[in-house]
Amino acid sequence: MGDVLLPILMLLIGGSIGFGVALFIYRTSTQNQISRLEAEWQLKVEAIRTEHKELRIQASDEALRIRSEAEVQIREARQTIRQQEERLNRKEEVLDRKVDGVERRERQLQQRERTIEQQAQEVEQLKVQQRQELERISGLTGEQAREIILQRVESESRDESARRIREIERVTQDEADKTARKIISMAIQRCASDYVAEVTVSTVPLPSEEIKGRIIGREGRNIRAFEQITGVDIIVDDTPDAVTLSCHDPVRREVARLSLGKLLKDGRIHPTRIEEVVAKTQQELDVVMREEGERVAYEANVQGLHPDLIKLLGRLKFRTSYGQNVLQHSLECALLAAHMAAELGANITIAKTAALLHDIGKAVDHEVQGPHAVIGADIAKRLGRSPAIVHAIAAHHNDEEPQTVEAFLVQAVDAISGGRPGARRETLDLYIKRLEALEGVATSFEGVQRAFAVQAGREVRIMVIPEAIDDLGSIHLARDVAKKIEESLQYPGQIKVTVIRETRTTEYAR
Repeated sequence: MGDVLLPILMLLIGGSIGFGVALFIYRTSTQNQISRLEAEWQLKVEAIRTEHKELRIQASDEALRIRSEAEVQIREARQTIRQQEERLNRKEEVLDRKVDGVERRERQLQQRERTIEQQAQEVEQLKVQQRQELERISGLTGEQAREIILQRVESESRDESARRIREIERVTQDEADKTARKIISMAIQRCASDYVAEVTVSTVPLPSEEIKGRIIGREGRNIRAFEQITGVDIIVDDTPDAVTLSCHDPVRREVARLSLGKLLKDGRIHPTRIEEVVAKTQQELDVVMREEGERVAYEANVQGLHPDLIKLLGRLKFRTSYGQNVLQHSLECALLAAHMAAELGANITIAKTAALLHDIGKAVDHEVQGPHAVIGADIAKRLGRSPAIVHAIAAHHNDEEPQTVEAFLVQAVDAISGGRPGARRETLDLYIKRLEALEGVATSFEGVQRAFAVQAGREVRIMVIPEAIDDLGSIHLARDVAKKIEESLQYPGQIKVTVIRETRTTEYAR
């Protein structure tokens, strides 16, 4: 038992000794750490106190600097204010002096106004006295003198205005004629056409006189059937080896001519065969008219036309106007209008389309009542043409007043195409009547002695009485005659009016 307790006791004693040593070491190290921390804290406190003292010194220095700068700025501001006050005082003194000067000038002006009023009253009194003296000397009142002066001024002004008008018209006419001749000549040179006169009566040659009997048929049944089916009159007269077809509708006349030619070639002429041949010829001619319309539209470079317009254009191939083929005339007008519109800067498409379609009403004018220009405009409007094109078609014979450049161009190209030498023929009676109408218009004016239509009606020369019309009056007479011709006559192109005033002095040597 004692042997067991002794080791245990030794262990307890050794543990106590170790614990005490360890506790001593821990306390020693702890006290060392506390001493070190206290020393560090003291150093930091000293550093903070030192930094605080430096900050206070810097703050004091900054405050002193700001205060000194503020004092400098305050002194400068006070100095600026004193300078501005001095300038204001000087300006007030200058303004006071200017106000005094203005008031002095106003007083002087008022004095001058009173002086001027007095002088004006004196001048007015002098004018009244002079007027009274002039009236006494001349024996005329003021109104009478004024009237005489106004008449003299009016006469001089009229003469001067006539001279100026003549000069302006001369210059303007020269420039306008030069430009117009250039544009028209360029267009005509670029569009040259051949002309072949056509008539509205067709003559069909026969191989022999015996064929006339076969055409008439037994008791006239063949000729009656032919005329009833085609709507064309066959004139069988004493003309050798020929019969004549007469009809106002050119398409029906062409159908009849072609059908009669086929019947003569075939040799079988009877009502049933006539009906078959005419129906077949009508179909063939419809194809020809459509092809001709397409050809003309292609040559004129006009696109987008309605098929009915194409067909109506083709019908114009068989229509003539004063011997001029209307389809060829329409194509020529379209080409001329395109060239002239390009020169003038107008709408080329509208001009050439309206010119191509301007006579489209002639294709149906034997079926519809009214002027062909109005009929054509209605057709174009119904088939989708633009208002500008419709207006140009309607206005090309002044059934409407032209309002656009393209409308005037259509009028011009229509006159150019119809007015070319050889393009149209006129009967002798119409030609003579036109010349007589020109001379009648010229001789209807007072002071005209004689009038002569020359150059195929392109010019009218007027001889005036020298004692009745002076040089300036001849200018007014030429303008008045030209205006009356424009209003009362219809003619292609233009008519030149020349007034001739001749003064002769005769003496005899004895």
